[in-house]
Amino acid sequence: MSGHSKWANIKRKKGKNDAIRGKITTKISREITIAVRMGGADPTGNMRLKLALQKAKENNIPKDNIKRAIQKGAGATEGQNYEEITYEGYGPAGVAVTVNVLTDNRNRAAAAVRHEFSKHGGNLGETGCVSWMFKNEGIFIVSKENATEDQLMEVALDAGADDVKTGDEEFEIITSPEAFDNVEKALADSGIETEHAQITMVPDNTIALGAEDAKKLENLIDALDEIDDVQDVYHNGELPDEEE
Repeated sequence: MSGHSKWANIKRKKGKNDAIRGKITTKISREITIAVRMGGADPTGNMRLKLALQKAKENNIPKDNIKRAIQKGAGATEGQNYEEITYEGYGPAGVAVTVNVLTDNRNRAAAAVRHEFSKHGGNLGETGCVSWMFKNEGIFIVSKENATEDQLMEVALDAGADDVKTGDEEFEIITSPEAFDNVEKALADSGIETEHAQITMVPDNTIALGAEDAKKLENLIDALDEIDDVQDVYHNGELPDEEE
């Protein structure tokens, strides 16, 4: 998740999630429902809902599922009451790991997360033990087919973006959460299509991992992702290229 590898990590996770379509649909629908309950059904002015809808689009979630999730959040249908919990701990090689959960059963979620940490060579810590190592950051991915570097530098930086990084096939635009809306609007107004857009947690520092520890970390992340209550997993492990 450092430098060029942040997007590689996102792509790796998305690729694996493609094999468990049902779980992804459920998790994104749950996020849409919570976003609507917290900020209303209009994505204008509701950043959380906007990002959830973006995630639904990227994962080809059926429109009917999205509609049902919005209705549930707006109170049009009965549904569980979810609470948000963040679990923090350490994975293999001392990698910091945070796990965002939406659950209707706190005890079940805690037991499942703790089990996977223990099973995969990690340990669950107390609240705040690793969150200080991360900051919220906006990220946009633009294919090189959709824009030139000069064009992106002009549009994104003028709109308040912090940086534009160049990869092999795409550009990565970095923003603060506060500038995310302005950058998104500037890109849309300029006709620049994004492949991916999100506000995510980015570590201040990373831990370089060898192949063995990288594999152990991947196994932990995949196991946590398999838990129904888990929405997102973030870490500060720097995976070697062959693991990405």
